Amino acid sequence: MDKTTQTELEAAAFRRLLAHLRRHEEVQNIDLMGYAGFCRNCLSDWYKDAADERGIAISKDEARQHIYGEPYADWKARQPDATQEQIDRMNAFKKKTGHS
Repeated sequence: MDKTTQTELEAAAFRRLLAHLRRHEEVQNIDLMGYAGFCRNCLSDWYKDAADERGIAISKDEARQHIYGEPYADWKARQPDATQEQIDRMNAFKKKTGHS
């Protein structure tokens, strides 16, 4: 497979992941962190890092809006507070993996 095709497939998979996460906002970021070690905010940071590496200026808020499909504040306002169980699971994952 050539690099262009590989990049196109990876981009398509990423767009599908974003669409999936946007449809399932009941899965909170803390749940993603507790089970997978990343969340939507991580994705927005990685997106911004990729832009920065290419000399493309985007703000943290612009990166988050791209990942969330809306302003982060709007999405966050609909989310319930994290439970102690969610916090404990996330912290246990971080401790087990050394993830910060």
